[in-house]
Amino acid sequence: MELISVLKYEGSNEVFVHKHPKEDFNFGTQLIVHESQEALFFKDGRALDLFTAGRHTLQTYNLPLVKDLIAKGTGGENIFHAEVYFINMAIQMGIKWGTDSKVRLFDPASGLHIEIGASGSFNLQVIDSRKLIVKMVGTTEGLLQSEIVGGADEGGLSYGTGKFKALVSNKVKSDIARFIKDQNINILEIDSYLGGLSEALRLDINETLTEYGLYMPEFYVTSITTPDDDPNFVRLRQQFADKTLKVRDEEIKKAEAEAARDRKLVEAGTEAQMKMVNAQGEAEALRIKAQAEADAYKMQAEAEAVEMKMKGYTYQQETAREVGLEAMKNGITGGGSGNGGGSAIGDVAGLGVTLGAMGGVINMTKDALNPIMGTSAQVGQGFGNVVSGGSPVVAAWNCPNCGKAGITSKFCPDCGTPGAN
Repeated sequence: MELISVLKYEGSNEVFVHKHPKEDFNFGTQLIVHESQEALFFKDGRALDLFTAGRHTLQTYNLPLVKDLIAKGTGGENIFHAEVYFINMAIQMGIKWGTDSKVRLFDPASGLHIEIGASGSFNLQVIDSRKLIVKMVGTTEGLLQSEIVGGADEGGLSYGTGKFKALVSNKVKSDIARFIKDQNINILEIDSYLGGLSEALRLDINETLTEYGLYMPEFYVTSITTPDDDPNFVRLRQQFADKTLKVRDEEIKKAEAEAARDRKLVEAGTEAQMKMVNAQGEAEALRIKAQAEADAYKMQAEAEAVEMKMKGYTYQQETAREVGLEAMKNGITGGGSGNGGGSAIGDVAGLGVTLGAMGGVINMTKDALNPIMGTSAQVGQGFGNVVSGGSPVVAAWNCPNCGKAGITSKFCPDCGTPGAN
């Protein structure tokens, strides 16, 4: 008889539950449980003590539920019949699933009925060892991954006799149809909603799995199989393509219109800026021209003032000289016209008209003309003394400036210099 046994399991990760083949063992037997495992003891068909990771020596102190069943007075050396189940607590990845038949659904976007298939994968783990063994394993030798949901072929259809194959398939069929209806999804766009659909299925399936001590941390819908040879589906796909093309055309037209509008705005803004720049340039040019003319006039006036100062006479004297010359050119002389004093008076009146015209031309003010008019009046007095019934008498004189002799008028006819008398 073997006095000490070693119980452990090191096998494939696709095994969820493994029943150790050794059933009769003594106290003192060594039980080795790995980090990813739990071990459950059965005695007389009852699930009793549960062990976690580590080395355990089977004695009455660590088998509190077992020791109550052992007959007293045996000294703990009696052989008793017990069973040990090793439970794999690791997450098992990439378990395939697929619908066992096509899912008939109503497409709300087109109003057509079509049939589709679905497939994918999920991850699974044990969260309650007792529930799993009691409700699913029972007295069998264990539980394999393939026994959960079977498998799926390349077309997405499931095969095998998985314990939860019907559960997954029915949940997928009902949830896909309801999800598409509730979300008003076009079946041709279903790929954009696989994430939300997968999460909805995971939550729904876990409500049942947790009753058996199992849990899906992830569930994935990776493929939706569409009926490409179905006339309704062909029509649906064509309608969607036409709609997409029309929408795209409208987007292009909108983009072109917006681009044309922006271009016109830019052009108008540029034109306005150019006009502003040109107007500013023209205004600046006019200002510079006016300033230049003003500066030139000022320089000329200053030069004339300097010249007159150098010659020894003032602006009023120069103006009087020019008036006298103008009067002589118009025939206003001291000798009269042979019609007596009346002609001289008329000439002086004409001189006044001439002065008035000159005042308007040079835009002089009244204050500026007053000294000129006074000087002109003095000039008029120089045309001779008018006596009643006689002619003005002017003595002949010689011009001290240019040397002209025998001048009988008040001013020199050549240079305009006033006479001494």
